[in-house]
Amino acid sequence: MAHDPRPGQWRTATLSSDLVADYKPFVMVDGEGVRCSLYVSGCPFACAGCFNEAAWSFRYGRPFDDELEERIVTDLGHEAVQGLSLLGGEPFLSTRVCLRVVRRLRTAHGRAKDVWCWTGYTFEELLAEVGAGQQDKLELLTELDVLVDGRFELAARDLSLAFRGSRNQRVLDVPRSLAAGSAVPWRAG
Repeated sequence: MAHDPRPGQWRTATLSSDLVADYKPFVMVDGEGVRCSLYVSGCPFACAGCFNEAAWSFRYGRPFDDELEERIVTDLGHEAVQGLSLLGGEPFLSTRVCLRVVRRLRTAHGRAKDVWCWTGYTFEELLAEVGAGQQDKLELLTELDVLVDGRFELAARDLSLAFRGSRNQRVLDVPRSLAAGSAVPWRAG
């Protein structure tokens, strides 16, 4: 598989086994504030220097099940938790798992708790995926508050950046980006 997909080439239904690489509750590194971080399995971008190379395989990890879902929902209910972070692997190729958790969060808390997501896709590529008929990607995108987009580029690595690993990656305000039809930077606060 190429590391730069054509729109519609990579589909959750054919790639994902709905496996989870890891779940970390009450962390403070995957976005703003205290967070619950779900790491899904499978990522064909295979960026050189990736911090989570083990999660590239769609066969890595354990099945996402009701028990883990309930644990995440319970943890998200803690008053100190600001929100949910979706990482990978590639969340946009594990949309069944991600949407299941995010929808439970939204039912319980509405928009009071935020959802951050890291993806190898750029915002523009995600819009092209939607244009190619991948509605699951649009469904997930519309549930997000903040998107860290773009492939990690080892040559552009910058450890001083907040929430991202390389200078090409962007931290985007998803609702404003969707309304504008183009990438809008996220502003803290």
